[in-house]
Amino acid sequence: MFSRRHFLQTSAALGSTLLVGDIAPAWAQSAGAANLSGLQPLSGTEFDLTIGRSQLAIDGRTGPAITVNGQVPAPLLRWREGDEITLRVHNTLDTDTSIHWHGILLPNEMDGVPGVTFPGIRPGEIFTYRFPLRQAGTYWYHSHSGLQEQLGHYGPIIVEPRGADPVGYDREYVIVLSDYTFEGPHRVFQRLMASSDTYNFQQRTVPDFFRAASRHGFMATLRDRLMWGQMRMSPTDISDATAATMDYLINGHGPDDNWTGLFEPGERVRLRFINASAMTFFNVRIPGLPMTVVQADGLNVQPVETDEFQIGVAETYDVVVQPRDDRAYTLMCETNDRSGYVRGTLAPRTGMTAPVPPLRERPTLTMRDMGMDHGSMPGMSHQDTHAMRPVASGQDSHSGHGGVDHSAHGQGAAGMSGMGHSAHSAAPATPTGHAGHDTSGNGMQVHDHPMGPGVANVAMQPVSRLHEPGAGLEDVPHRALSYTQLRSLDRNPDVRQPAREIEVHLTSNMERYMWSFDGTRFSEVVEPIRFTQGERLRLTMVNDTMMVHPIHLHGMFFEVVNGETTHKPRKHTINVKPGEKLSVDVTPEDVGDWAFHCHLLYHMHAGMFQVVSVRAGEAPPAHSGHHMQHGDH
Repeated sequence: MFSRRHFLQTSAALGSTLLVGDIAPAWAQSAGAANLSGLQPLSGTEFDLTIGRSQLAIDGRTGPAITVNGQVPAPLLRWREGDEITLRVHNTLDTDTSIHWHGILLPNEMDGVPGVTFPGIRPGEIFTYRFPLRQAGTYWYHSHSGLQEQLGHYGPIIVEPRGADPVGYDREYVIVLSDYTFEGPHRVFQRLMASSDTYNFQQRTVPDFFRAASRHGFMATLRDRLMWGQMRMSPTDISDATAATMDYLINGHGPDDNWTGLFEPGERVRLRFINASAMTFFNVRIPGLPMTVVQADGLNVQPVETDEFQIGVAETYDVVVQPRDDRAYTLMCETNDRSGYVRGTLAPRTGMTAPVPPLRERPTLTMRDMGMDHGSMPGMSHQDTHAMRPVASGQDSHSGHGGVDHSAHGQGAAGMSGMGHSAHSAAPATPTGHAGHDTSGNGMQVHDHPMGPGVANVAMQPVSRLHEPGAGLEDVPHRALSYTQLRSLDRNPDVRQPAREIEVHLTSNMERYMWSFDGTRFSEVVEPIRFTQGERLRLTMVNDTMMVHPIHLHGMFFEVVNGETTHKPRKHTINVKPGEKLSVDVTPEDVGDWAFHCHLLYHMHAGMFQVVSVRAGEAPPAHSGHHMQHGDH
């Protein structure tokens, strides 16, 4: 049995030996490139982090970067559960900046969201973060200011457990996945605002039509094409920003760099995956090498073996692999729209490579992505096309769109605290416990939120899709991970049934690139979502859009309602698929205003952002959610 204590002592003594595979070979290093020196670990309890500008290099091209201590990704911070951490952040930029400690439980004023929990860090200023560590696991940190995150302002965190680690392993690597655009994120955002499909170069063609007609029949295929045209949507629009503008990185390295992690045959290798991308979901596999998932979003889960998993933006997964053969394996990270990839190598020696699988056929959206009955087929009736119903614009006074400055609307910590009751109310529950459905028995979803120009469509028959592994993985010939396979290793700290439920809708007008919650962009929000400290509540999300959204709740973990009772998986970020309705249970512990948003950076920037206000010792307002009956549970 491997001695983990000896491993930690050795790695501490040798500095970056732990990440030997992360050090770029001589041919890939560049004195002027912030991203080619490998992850540089920092450990202890006091840190100085300097935010500045530099250049990075990807497969022979150079571009501007925002760096932490001159590095992309930012330094790997190694902490220990139970310690108090002090971080002095020096801003040398000519604009405000910030750092959010993603998934870390901490005092509200240390969360790092400008305009919500603090003012931000002005140019030339030093801001000191200080907080105790109440957890262990794999996490990350990033800017919450503008679009700085995609320029390189992100880095990994490992918090060592205070006691024994239930995960056994002999060697570990941190795998930070990210995306970068040489156009610049602001330019990409502007182009998406002008035309949301500007980067979708995978549209269906005439040959595609005839192939579909041969499988489903000419008239059924024609009706399918007419229906998509009527909805003004493209079934190939899986991702806003594709490989047409994005480069994909592993620990700052492009595919040509061949990032390599070394192993001795027979060793158990722990891979800590962090998706620090702005806009990209990755499907991760290592052909010929099964993976055992042992942690999700920093918290231990009961081990589950799989061959591929989808990691959404801002999620983390820890897996253990045990390569027994003296050969190389390709670490394949393919975008979920299959327009691009980044790859690395696990090998017993440097310089080795394995075959890189070709990109697989691009997936397409289906009827269930519209919130339709899963039984709907290309030959559906005309009535079925209203399962995701188009909404006429101009039904309220909200119009226009633009970027979000969280501090510009008077909705910071002070502004939100003075607001009234939450307007996010759930409709009465049906006997099956699905709040928001019509109680008349027709199974249709109720939509009682604003229906302005920012809401182009609504899902009329949303369903849980937790059992699905994600776009492109439904029909793979091997095992693919889903949320229903995750079970917490430890018993959930709160197993009470929720006393009330709040329903939130994910809404959009994709054609105009407008993204929101409940039809209201953050710039127009007048009330926060109200939680009460210590209460047990259910948060239900309905995705009325045709895209998957990684929804992140700051300041607390939630339990995914996936069929488990006392061992629900606990997460801080969850992917809500198109046309999906899912629930999470929450017990708010820390008082204050907490950000709640889509972690697709451009969606958040366009307005898919809200504030959850946790109040101490006051009952929630009567109309802030329906009280759940026994049948709801």
